[in-house]
Amino acid sequence: MSIADLPAILGGTPVRTAGPPDWPLPDAAVEGSLRAAVIDRSWGKYHGPHVARLSSLLAEYHQTSHAVPCSSGTAAMELALRGLGVGPGDEVILAAYDYKANFQDVLTVGATPVLVDVCDESWNFDPARVAEGLGAKTKAIVVSHLHGGVVAMPEVMRIAREHNLGVIEDAAQAPGARIHGRCASTWGDVGILSFGGSKLVTAGRGGAVLTLRDDVAQRIKLYTQRGNDAYPLSELQAAAIIPQWERLDDDNARRTAAVARIVEGLAAQSGLTFLASPGSDSLPAYYKLGFQYDGAAFAQLSRDAFVAAVRAEGVALDAGFRALHRTHSTRRFRAAGDLPNASRIDEQILTLHHPVLLGTEQDLREFVLAIEKVQRHAAAIKTKFDVASRGC
Repeated sequence: MSIADLPAILGGTPVRTAGPPDWPLPDAAVEGSLRAAVIDRSWGKYHGPHVARLSSLLAEYHQTSHAVPCSSGTAAMELALRGLGVGPGDEVILAAYDYKANFQDVLTVGATPVLVDVCDESWNFDPARVAEGLGAKTKAIVVSHLHGGVVAMPEVMRIAREHNLGVIEDAAQAPGARIHGRCASTWGDVGILSFGGSKLVTAGRGGAVLTLRDDVAQRIKLYTQRGNDAYPLSELQAAAIIPQWERLDDDNARRTAAVARIVEGLAAQSGLTFLASPGSDSLPAYYKLGFQYDGAAFAQLSRDAFVAAVRAEGVALDAGFRALHRTHSTRRFRAAGDLPNASRIDEQILTLHHPVLLGTEQDLREFVLAIEKVQRHAAAIKTKFDVASRGC
């Protein structure tokens, strides 16, 4: 057996010797925008041109009345909750598999998270589960589009209107995605975006709140404006975001085409199941590409060992974040049922980080090659981890 064929975790040569691509990628348009902000000194202004331009750009793109840039996606979720008047004594329904900050934001405003199970195919928020979480104190629903999936927002909105509930649509992982032709983050009463350091459009930090409702925007303004903006996005961050947003649709199209090639390359691979696609009338946005992991196809290799082996090949594959009911005290939330699908996600989900999706055909092929290489040697890798766990 050659060193090239041996998995890197067993001493072989990685498929990607340089490791996964860094993010953000080199970007002449961003560099030019930042240089211009330095030259005209707008980078250091409280109220320069860039935040205002970004706000207008986001509002026009999403066809909404208000686009409020802010300091992070986490801050955006908190402001969305406050904009809907959610507070102490209220309950907010969200999926048991969702980003931790959304759970924490509900607690921050004094409300109680109510966790419902997720769809068994896409592993996203399941509108059919909302009824299980409803109660006399229910004030709002938080819906996140995750791992390339999109939620059936028309059904969510039908249920919300029937019960007079506010809806916050989290598109932090899905900027520019479309659901039945309409932008993600515009179906709900409030939408949020994130410009965090790993996001598809990044400024290192930052976020935005989107809404058509004047009352929501006014509550947010009253909360944040304290002689100055308490949750600001800087002029320099806005200058970096604008050129990225202007080409977002093109970049999303490239990522979607890359995902199709990856899925085709893994067609014969029974151990990784691509999470259900959004459907023919919707367009995804791939911040993380989600897979269901089946250890039986990899000699019963644990998910953590599988991830370690693939990452050793230079591929940015991760186990995803933890399910909320598995990581928080039961005193902090109310669960609607046993949440079996969310528990399964917690144990089985894998996510591929997006930078490789803007790479070359060879970059995409190397991901498939890394999976195939680990599978060929899964039994030997398992033995290595079993020995290590015994301390031998």
